[in-house]
Amino acid sequence: MGYRFFTARFSLGRIVATSGVIALNLDLESLLRRHHCGDWGDLDDDDRRANEAALTRGDRILSHYCLAGGVRIYIITEHDRSSTCIMLREEY
Repeated sequence: MGYRFFTARFSLGRIVATSGVIALNLDLESLLRRHHCGDWGDLDDDDRRANEAALTRGDRILSHYCLAGGVRIYIITEHDRSSTCIMLREEY
């Protein structure tokens, strides 16, 4: 599944970020846009397929991004699309 530029694929709900992510002063908007448009980042093929299925089944959606310096970010949208959380790997 390719990255679909600027085409939102699901609702994000309320967007929150952990204090650990906020402290890093990253471009969270860019990462959130990737997640929202179906670029799941650095997931394996099984997790990518699970996300694609989640779009129709209403399951949770997970993206994982490996950034410079070994920083790993998770973005999780809840199954009911009520909220999306951006967090560090160690906060997961």
